[in-house]
Amino acid sequence: MKIGLGLYRESLTPDNFRFARQAGATHIVAHLTNYFRGRDPSLSAGNEKEGWGDCSTDELWTYEDFAGLVSTVRDNGLEIAAIENFSPRFWSDILLDGPDQAKQIEGLKRLIRDAGRAGIPCIGYNFSIAGVWGWSRGPFARGEAMSVGLDLAAIDPDLPLPDGVVWNMRYRAGRPGAEPVRVSSDDLWQRLGAFLREVVPVAEEAGVVLAAHPDDPPAEALRGTARLVNRPEKYDRLMDIVESPSNGLELCLGSLQEMPDTDEIYEHVRRFARRKRIGYIHFRNVRGKVPNYHETFVDDGDIDMAEIVRILRDENYEGVIIPDHTPEMSCDAPWHAGKAFALGYMRALVQNAAALGPSRAAQSTNIRMQA
Repeated sequence: MKIGLGLYRESLTPDNFRFARQAGATHIVAHLTNYFRGRDPSLSAGNEKEGWGDCSTDELWTYEDFAGLVSTVRDNGLEIAAIENFSPRFWSDILLDGPDQAKQIEGLKRLIRDAGRAGIPCIGYNFSIAGVWGWSRGPFARGEAMSVGLDLAAIDPDLPLPDGVVWNMRYRAGRPGAEPVRVSSDDLWQRLGAFLREVVPVAEEAGVVLAAHPDDPPAEALRGTARLVNRPEKYDRLMDIVESPSNGLELCLGSLQEMPDTDEIYEHVRRFARRKRIGYIHFRNVRGKVPNYHETFVDDGDIDMAEIVRILRDENYEGVIIPDHTPEMSCDAPWHAGKAFALGYMRALVQNAAALGPSRAAQSTNIRMQA
């Protein structure tokens, strides 16, 4: 296992690369869409009308963009593990089944080829209409640390999407009087299938893994649109659409744990690791489930993170794990302190993986054999 750090666009700086190395990270997951602005960002779901902001002028990323990023990161003593998330402007009509769908598919094919040629091994994505929406910020974590959480009873989950907004960002100007977007589960899966069948062969040829993030939050529906991967078994359904090592998972432990009707995530994680389709892992903890949960410090939620590392060790997972959202700590650098705490905890687990003892499954097998 390798330790990485996710950095948002304005955080891709020499100082933050140095911070990553100091904290024991060897890899970077880079966000090129500028949603969490600032070099020391605070997590937020954004506002109701604009979400995380405006991406309507984003230009399709090129080979030169990717090659420059790979070179810069390498010059700073690190390696690129993945790019996380397409700009909504690049694939709005793929998500919405709009008139420019075919044109955008061809654009993403070019982007994927350019990424592979530049040495980007993985691209994370979230096939979602509403995107990450519905959170609130508050002192939810240990010691009243600022974190995020969901309380569906405190919001209107059916609040319509403003016209021109998808994936929680504005990709074009709104049109007065436009009908609200409505998307059923069947519609969403059909669109995903068409997308994967077009782009996965290109990704495989380019040596790039496309890694799907589960829904965050994993509700049944939000803003009039169905959610896609809101149960662990739907990850299996996604992988089965196209059997390819390039049709993979951006495995978010927090999102899996938040899913209702999922008592324990450990066997799901083992199954996914055994399929060898994990692009990289969001190593995040949480307390509670939909419709009410809070994100916690990595050592303080409902997931036994040591057990996750035991499972990954047993299944010979050699990929990257990164802290996802982390609570902000009370100091002059809240974001950095939260990341440093998570990275230190993760590094200790990984360095001592062999000494963590058998996983629960192995213990259960031994007990049955002794009986």
